[in-house]
Amino acid sequence: MYILVTARMKTYLREQLVEKFPEATFDFKYPITEAEPHLPKADVIVTYGEDLTNEHIEQAENLKWIMVVSAGLDQMPFEKIIEKNILVTNARGIHKIQMSEYVIGMLLQVYRNLPTFLENQHKHVYDKRVKIEEISGKTMIVVGTGAIGQETARKAKAFDMKTIGVSRTGAKKDHFDECYKNEELLNKLPEADFVINVLPATPDTEKMFKADHFKTMKEDAIFLNMGRGTTVDEEQMIEALRDNEIRHAILDVFETEPLPEESPLWDMENVTLTPHNSAVTSGYMPRALDIFEKNLKQFLNGEEPSVNVIDPKRGY
Repeated sequence: MYILVTARMKTYLREQLVEKFPEATFDFKYPITEAEPHLPKADVIVTYGEDLTNEHIEQAENLKWIMVVSAGLDQMPFEKIIEKNILVTNARGIHKIQMSEYVIGMLLQVYRNLPTFLENQHKHVYDKRVKIEEISGKTMIVVGTGAIGQETARKAKAFDMKTIGVSRTGAKKDHFDECYKNEELLNKLPEADFVINVLPATPDTEKMFKADHFKTMKEDAIFLNMGRGTTVDEEQMIEALRDNEIRHAILDVFETEPLPEESPLWDMENVTLTPHNSAVTSGYMPRALDIFEKNLKQFLNGEEPSVNVIDPKRGY
């Protein structure tokens, strides 16, 4: 069993894999150009997903399984994967702790006016008149009710918030007071103080948030996007922010990444930007490998991996 790992990881994690699975041969090659000569003999590829192409899948003639150590799959070469009937699993669920913390932390920094206090500190200004607000008791809509959305709602409950979940199916999920289908989102937006977007990039979610959504939100609403930048019409969002149709946008993802230097988002006072790192912590890779190891045990026993199996036709 030859396992080609193109995802960069620390030495101790590599050593743990080799020690735990002596019956497998691990080859750690990064970047993908270093791995290319070894693709034809790979039974399994462990990747972040964005480095593989249709050509790579074509070269990997023995490939049976791809483990993507992230949740996002929008850059995966699903055309060839479907053609060659290759199993795909991902690390869905490992982001819920850090990304839900990101939501609470970012909402607090806006409501507690942290940027102003930091600026005053640098200027040696002692001003007790800076406005401070509470996030407790507000209403939060979470669009995308998977593991991240549910954990975000759970943490919101610690602040006595009303939580509304929106998803493709509208199925009831833990920690949400109410759940609705995507097509019902516009009707619920006027209730929300906070709108949290955790949507993946799929054909169905392309530019799902448009001008009408921002016009429908409260003028003092905060929109936070940590799903995918392509789920928002960025130009229409910028216009809504310029017209003060919403109070603030917190953005971890963008239509084009890295965010171009000429983007007006950089200089907007009602925008907080982070560089697509809401999920990045020291616990990321160990959690991803926990999922991989569970599936690998099944795979080595002649069974099909069962944790986080992806439908390549849907892309998630």
